[in-house]
Amino acid sequence: MREIKSLNNLTVVITGASSGAGRAMALEFARHKARLVLTARNESALSELAEECRALGSMVLIVVADVSDPKAVIGLANDAFIFGGQIDVWVNNAGVLTAGEFDKVPLEVHTQVIQTNLLGFLSGAHAVIPYFKKQGKGILINNISIGGFLPVPMGTSYTASKFGLRGFSEALKAELQDWKEIHVCDLFPAFLDTPGIRHAANYTGKVLRPAPPVYDPIRLAQAAVSLALNPRSSVTVGSVSTLLRLAHSLMPKLTAGVTAKVIRTYLKTADSTELTSGNIFNPLPFGTSAHGGWGVAGKPRAHRKYILAAAVLVGVLSASLISARRGT
Repeated sequence: MREIKSLNNLTVVITGASSGAGRAMALEFARHKARLVLTARNESALSELAEECRALGSMVLIVVADVSDPKAVIGLANDAFIFGGQIDVWVNNAGVLTAGEFDKVPLEVHTQVIQTNLLGFLSGAHAVIPYFKKQGKGILINNISIGGFLPVPMGTSYTASKFGLRGFSEALKAELQDWKEIHVCDLFPAFLDTPGIRHAANYTGKVLRPAPPVYDPIRLAQAAVSLALNPRSSVTVGSVSTLLRLAHSLMPKLTAGVTAKVIRTYLKTADSTELTSGNIFNPLPFGTSAHGGWGVAGKPRAHRKYILAAAVLVGVLSASLISARRGT
């Protein structure tokens, strides 16, 4: 596909737009004067965001919908097409998180995580691909996360959804390879400074925090805009994300074990809190900003420390792998 020079008046659909990465992406696309269709379950947050985007010069339609409802997603695509005359970019972004030992988290919570994170993306793709084919062009962007490569202990259904998304996206790319102007693009960000973890279903009994370093969601938003202008198969956002992906590919068992140990160590000292289903079934009235206020993003020294640690881990894993192979 030839590189697009401008997003001005191109129709862009963003799911999960009411907070966090989705909100950051909406504002970034608005700065490029895209015609926006924003969807989430929280109508008041969407309305507030729409006004901010309009102030940046973007035309905006809000659609209150739950991506775990396939009929609602079909309606979203129809509304977007009527609003824009075509659908140029569709960003699958809506996602939820649950934390806790697998058997301690209610099964219905695990099921809803899969419904939202995996089947919600499938529903989005299934709704928009027919429009892309009729147009002969279109860009589908899937915000998957590093969780598509690195398993998260205490986040089993989240991991299942993200691994499933990566497989789905790769299969869809292969299926659509003869459609030269239709692109499927994946985003694999590291941990972001968003309210997402405050919205999480939490069955650990401990206060949750994102694993450092956390990155500014604006970086992800800029990556999404870059994909809309110049589609690529995948983009990893954050150096730590790249290093963790490499580490897991080299020594998956060891990397997963280290991750589990880090999580267990944190939970031993974290403050206690009540169990909650978070925003799994219904939107929450708080945490509707793009940023979560974790305070690490934007601090180069902190980032360098964690990047160095991850690089050392990759180096150790690489050396171990080479040594093991020489010994066989």
